[in-house]
Amino acid sequence: MKFAPFLATIVAVASFSASAQHDHHAMTAASPPPAASTPTSTEPPTTPNTTAPPMDHGAMDHEGMDHTGMSGMHDMGGMDMPEHAMQGALGPYVSAREASGTSWQPDTSTHGGLHAMQGDWMLMAHGVLNAVYDDQSGPRGDSGSFASGRLMGMAQRPLGSGTLQLRAMLSPDPLMGARGYPLLLASGETANGVDRLVDRQHPHDFFMELAASASHDIGERSSVFLYGGLPGEPAFGPPAFMHREAILDSPEAPITHHWLDSTHISMGVLTAGVVVDNAKLEVSRFNAREPDERRWNIETGALDSTAVRASWNPVPTLALQASWGRFKDPEQLEPGVDQDRWSASALYARDVAPGWRLAGTFAWGRKSIKHHGERLDDDAFALEGSVKHNGWTVFARGENTENRELVEADDGHGPAYSVSKMSLGALRDVAISPHLVFGVGGLVSVNFVPEELRDVYGGRHPTAVMGFVRLKLD
Repeated sequence: MKFAPFLATIVAVASFSASAQHDHHAMTAASPPPAASTPTSTEPPTTPNTTAPPMDHGAMDHEGMDHTGMSGMHDMGGMDMPEHAMQGALGPYVSAREASGTSWQPDTSTHGGLHAMQGDWMLMAHGVLNAVYDDQSGPRGDSGSFASGRLMGMAQRPLGSGTLQLRAMLSPDPLMGARGYPLLLASGETANGVDRLVDRQHPHDFFMELAASASHDIGERSSVFLYGGLPGEPAFGPPAFMHREAILDSPEAPITHHWLDSTHISMGVLTAGVVVDNAKLEVSRFNAREPDERRWNIETGALDSTAVRASWNPVPTLALQASWGRFKDPEQLEPGVDQDRWSASALYARDVAPGWRLAGTFAWGRKSIKHHGERLDDDAFALEGSVKHNGWTVFARGENTENRELVEADDGHGPAYSVSKMSLGALRDVAISPHLVFGVGGLVSVNFVPEELRDVYGGRHPTAVMGFVRLKLD
């Protein structure tokens, strides 16, 4: 397994960030205390960006859930939140609302990572490295080991009445090799530019995001913003699966990935949006073509696809979105075939009792194409959840897809087989230094295939197991 260079990078960032953290705490201690107040609203804080100090993460435990050391607290739907938390990059709301790309998650979501101040810049680093053993049963299964994860960096500063943010995210996935890792019922992309990857999860590109955004407040609780990335994430779908709190501790990609969130690495994105209170409307022009099999480079292409997304956080514990996209020529092996996609999702997160945390996701996606004059609509659903307590995490996911790529067809579009999957896993985290956490976990998956595919998959319920260890910067 060739992930030593990536591990070395994570450890180096941890050492640098731990050093910078000292300056951050000194700055925080020197800042004047917030004026006393007695808030009665359950809305997120609206302190202007130019005066709001960053959240002090020094009192957080390795799960990012212990806020007992913070001052100036107020209640948001039963959740203690810092009264003067850092403003989000895209608007005058708490920064915990922001997830991958320009997507939203609940205001009560946890944000891990290391934070430091350098002049006007607030810096953040976060990293996860998984070393996974994977065994997928049956004649279409396989076994092997792989490394996955991400290393993220962010720099943010005030810009007039708004915020400038720079973000980068790197992945060790190309070290898996072109064919990725075994994953029954998964499909999408190609390993060699000729053959489809079926029953395998493709590796993501080394550069998962290189993006910048700028916002301008146009009212006490409203803003406009621009976001651009090469690569980046357009305004479609829920946050990418590795950022959804309900399932981010699982090393396994969802089989619904290419219905819900495969656009999180789009090679060219430009998004404009407006935020009004707890609602957001945004539109993207982007390059919808899947990245090719060369995983270390940055590709370019015309921004000829469109996505529109409406997001709403009606209460701090809930994030809703609905989106539509017209994808121009997205599949490398299907030139000239465009897609329409729809998505809707709900994300939930909160502390349900002292030391207990619950998160959940429900998401639906649809892919639609015209084939020989006929409209083909294929749906997918995902239900995810996790419970955290005292260093333990239990996570689960149930999925269903209508997949036309599991069996080869002469024209690339066979019948849509309805297949399902259920996964259950657990993880135990232990802090091995102030900013480095070691975890050991595993999961079991059961797949459900229709009668027509039982001979192909060696039974009605082929199974899979994964065992993994991980290091996490926090």
